[in-house]
Amino acid sequence: MSRFFILLGGELVHTPRIVAQAAGSRVIAADSGIRHAEMLGVTPELWVGDFDSVRADLTDRYAGVPRRVFPSEKAMTDGELAVAAALEAGATSLVLAGAFGGPRSDHGFLHLALAMRLAEAGTTVLLTSGAQEGHPLLPGTTSFDYADGTLFSILAFSDLSGLSEAGAKWPLDRVEVPFGSSLTLSNEVKGSLRISLERGRAMLLAHPSPLPEH
Repeated sequence: MSRFFILLGGELVHTPRIVAQAAGSRVIAADSGIRHAEMLGVTPELWVGDFDSVRADLTDRYAGVPRRVFPSEKAMTDGELAVAAALEAGATSLVLAGAFGGPRSDHGFLHLALAMRLAEAGTTVLLTSGAQEGHPLLPGTTSFDYADGTLFSILAFSDLSGLSEAGAKWPLDRVEVPFGSSLTLSNEVKGSLRISLERGRAMLLAHPSPLPEH
């Protein structure tokens, strides 16, 4: 499996978990996402984007990183360009770091939808901010390694049929979940979390680390 760690422009929280996820991965930075490289202790092998939001000090610090420069008026976001470069290089597993939050909520939504599309095409995808992780859920059964007490929700991207949650404080057994329902919000891990889905598409959002203080 060829695992790529994509540095996106959203916020990241430093945790041992995200550092471990970055370790041993090939790294590609999307535009201003390169600001996270030092915190994670990585050096990207490629830096892509239109470079319209990159600080001058970062341009100097990472002058040796190969770049692919695109015009600001383009049909893809910098994040999509970075993902495309990873897939071109043979990626079968992607970590989209900085996929949540930041000043552009439209980009955050796009990353959720992009992850779902990639998962449907057969690529393993994890979205992370360090404090929050997202996993696309498609028909089948998926197990997770989260500790007891970890808060999680399932966001439906369509009507869901036959949704089961085992290893949860409030388990579910083959329930129907209409699109837009709040039924699957704010559950907790209790044991070994296992999610099964018969039909539909959804996203598991989990908080494996304490949320940062404000």
